[in-house]
Amino acid sequence: MIYQPIEKLLPRSGFSSYKLIAMAFLRSQELANGSPKMVDAPMTEKVTTTAFREIIAGKIMLREIGDAPVKKVKKSS
Repeated sequence: MIYQPIEKLLPRSGFSSYKLIAMAFLRSQELANGSPKMVDAPMTEKVTTTAFREIIAGKIMLREIGDAPVKKVKKSS
């Protein structure tokens, strides 16, 4: 595994190591299930390393749960 510099990774996750690991995990799962790579990477490279490369390149963005609009439902009387 090629080690990626934490100084470049943490700003992409809002300086949260927990969010960084969650981002890398989710993207690694997508890559393992056949999603195309968004950066140039050797075929033999592990999916986690590729996920970290994509995060550094800005291809994977952090999205907060609160960012999604919520539709309010009116209660009928």
